[in-house]
Amino acid sequence: MKSASFTRHVPKTVGEAISMLARLAAEDGRVLAGGQSLVPMMALRMARPAHLIDINEVAGLDTIVNDNGRLAIGALVRHGAFHQPVTEGPLGRLLTVVADSIGNYPIRMRGTMCGSLAHADPGSEWCLTAATLDAELVVRNQDGERRIPSNLFFDGIMSTTLKEDELLVEIRFPILPMDTMFGFFEFSHRARDLALAASLVTYRLEEGRMRDARLGIGGAEPTPRRIAAAEVALNGRRPGSEAFRLAARTAAHAVEPMDDSQIGVEHRRDLVEAVVQRALEQSL
Repeated sequence: MKSASFTRHVPKTVGEAISMLARLAAEDGRVLAGGQSLVPMMALRMARPAHLIDINEVAGLDTIVNDNGRLAIGALVRHGAFHQPVTEGPLGRLLTVVADSIGNYPIRMRGTMCGSLAHADPGSEWCLTAATLDAELVVRNQDGERRIPSNLFFDGIMSTTLKEDELLVEIRFPILPMDTMFGFFEFSHRARDLALAASLVTYRLEEGRMRDARLGIGGAEPTPRRIAAAEVALNGRRPGSEAFRLAARTAAHAVEPMDDSQIGVEHRRDLVEAVVQRALEQSL
């Protein structure tokens, strides 16, 4: 199928893009970056925006910068930028591991991290990463800039707290300490499809015991989130099968799984336990 007709607008600066969005958002104007989610929806007539604000020629949105203890990633940075670590240490390696699970090669070379975040699919790997690492999302409109913590950004299935006239310009990840351990694992029906359940974990070791544990779950619930009870189950314990099984069971009991035509609640709960266990094993 072909999309419904629309008008394409091509701003050259962030200011122009924000001005266009302010004017056109009420007329169902949408922002286009990678287009790997929006364009297929348009082709199926699931989305019929009257205006597309194509930001691909906006200067300054394709940068990755270390800034005061955070890694700032612009709105036009593609998934493929993370095929190799973009920064030293655990964070660079973690982003590379996660990126390898995203789609196929053409999708990774066109799709953008910030586009995936704005789309907010429950199975998105980058949404899980942002939630687990407590990333900060930088948005702008004509009133100025605001920074949204990741735990306040996702608002439901494919829904965020972005206002219709706001442009997501950047995501900022905290730089992880050099001794951070991490693991990531996801389950999907086909390799590199969106996850039905996924887990990302990080922790540090102090005298052989885990501390500062972060354990995130994606795909199982409408939005990704950290599972505090599972983090408590890890902190202060030695890494290994006993602690990992306890954390996995705790996470599975803590989630409120979606029930859909693909997979039932209890099956998805079982998947959560499995992906947490595997992610923790990967951390070693």
